[in-house]
Amino acid sequence: MPETLARLFRHAVSYDKPDMILTKIEGAYGPIAASEVYRRVARTHFELRNAGIAAGDRCALLSENRWEWAVTDFAMMTAGVVSVPIYPTLPAQQIHYLLQHSESRVIFVSTEEQLEKILSIWDDLPALEGVVIFDSYDTDDERITALATLLGEKPLSEDEREDFEQAISAVQPQDLASIIYTSGTTGTPKGVMLTHSNFGSNVRDNGLNVSQDDVALSFLPLSHVAERMADYAFFQDGATVAYAESIEAVPQNLLEVKPTVAVGVPRFFEKVHDKVQAAVSAAPAVRRGLFHWAIGTGKASAPYRLKNEPMPLGLRLKSGLADRLVFAKLRGRLGGRIRFFMSGAAPLPLHVAEFFYAVGIKICEAYGLTETSPVVSLNYPDSLRFGTVGRVIKNVEVKIADDGEILVRGPNVMRGYYKDEERTAEVIRDGWFHTGDIGKIDEDGYLSITDRKKDLFKTSGGKYVAPQPIENQIKTSSYVSTAVVVAEGRNFPSALIVPDFEKLQQYAEQQGIDVADRGTLVRHAGIVSMIENEVDSACQGLARHERVKKVALLEEEFSIDKGEITPTMKVRRREVEKLYADRIEEIYSS
Repeated sequence: MPETLARLFRHAVSYDKPDMILTKIEGAYGPIAASEVYRRVARTHFELRNAGIAAGDRCALLSENRWEWAVTDFAMMTAGVVSVPIYPTLPAQQIHYLLQHSESRVIFVSTEEQLEKILSIWDDLPALEGVVIFDSYDTDDERITALATLLGEKPLSEDEREDFEQAISAVQPQDLASIIYTSGTTGTPKGVMLTHSNFGSNVRDNGLNVSQDDVALSFLPLSHVAERMADYAFFQDGATVAYAESIEAVPQNLLEVKPTVAVGVPRFFEKVHDKVQAAVSAAPAVRRGLFHWAIGTGKASAPYRLKNEPMPLGLRLKSGLADRLVFAKLRGRLGGRIRFFMSGAAPLPLHVAEFFYAVGIKICEAYGLTETSPVVSLNYPDSLRFGTVGRVIKNVEVKIADDGEILVRGPNVMRGYYKDEERTAEVIRDGWFHTGDIGKIDEDGYLSITDRKKDLFKTSGGKYVAPQPIENQIKTSSYVSTAVVVAEGRNFPSALIVPDFEKLQQYAEQQGIDVADRGTLVRHAGIVSMIENEVDSACQGLARHERVKKVALLEEEFSIDKGEITPTMKVRRREVEKLYADRIEEIYSS
């Protein structure tokens, strides 16, 4: 197993695949052969060297997922350059902090839109010397270069190949590979320092069964450690990696690429689930009945499939029929070849996991953090356990502290936070990384996450409330898109709710409720009462002090620009509470 990402690249191209990468070319997916990927990486590698960029220097990447991201990243990894990936959704001022803090000398950007962000802040970035843009771009500014100009079409000479191979071998496992700034739900972003061996250990030990026959669709941001590590693992095992055009284009790209594996976040799977449910609701009664019968059959067969036990004959026959009449068509909407999805970054709602499994699609929920490169534990396709994040991977240790916090030790744990020894010392103590997550391990070794340590609330009655499980329960309602539970210092929990506006509008029309806009819709007494009943029903299984008593419906989706969510779609709880302080006070004063 390669000990560095530079050697991983060498191994990946050794498969000599004609379709190492798939990308959209003139409206259709086309291949980039391993030999051409090698040439482009080497050319970019040499251009970095020619620009005076040396091992240990920082260079940033501001781009959506595309082949240029992988080529540029591997060029850095083979040169010992430290990459600083940046979410393309971030506004200019947040990008400014990351570039200034990392002292990045060059930044690679995808589009003119991203370039404009850099131009607006460049004067305040003395360390930034140049920009390389992936799209074609005409300019007289000598500081800006198009990647295509650097790559050219000239093949590598034998001397260049030898030089490049020597550079690959010179990179060492302990060398710093990347500084990844956590999107963070609180406070200033922290620069997580990950070495080549951090990434390499996670690629080596994740245990996923991927082969040269697999095709992976890469659509989660590569600036997030999960997709980046996954893509490294796919390349290592010889899979073909296809890049989605955009998040919005994923449904169409799934049909075009027909992937066998992919990584997603819970929100992606929730949206697929909700779209299926909406389509079923609008279907004729006969089709609705067939769908619900099939789902019931799928769920009835699930315990046998999870334990790899034979089904009773009658259930086996019904399962085959349900698959032919319903499930095969549903899987076809995702390309029809998915062996399994991986899910991370946030808890996967139980009802969503069970729905997909009933349909014949396995979602392998994982757990990890940027600081752990990222995978700590993983559910495997042949040993899923719903409601858990699987077993701890090889060579990684996990223990539960007395207060329930999950502690991690292993080769995947970061070197520390860049330029921040104090915060590093706060989280790495006695060799253990303190995750800040609360969890438990069952008798079979499956890890469950119950909440964030900092998110635990204490009501005025002295009862502790963990918001995430409550929020997940509330989101089982098809009318709820996002829920944020509020309880700290209050006499009962309440919730801020972002509704599924399409579903809510349909309900309003069915009830003869005429509303002019979203603001009127979310404050209509009949609508609020209906949502409160939905929430009350969802909370029935909770302890009395955990049940949400009142709600406030919000008229807009949470956004990155307003700071309500991170680029990985995690809610910034404290920011939301601050922005909607007046609505919260309305709840408790009424």
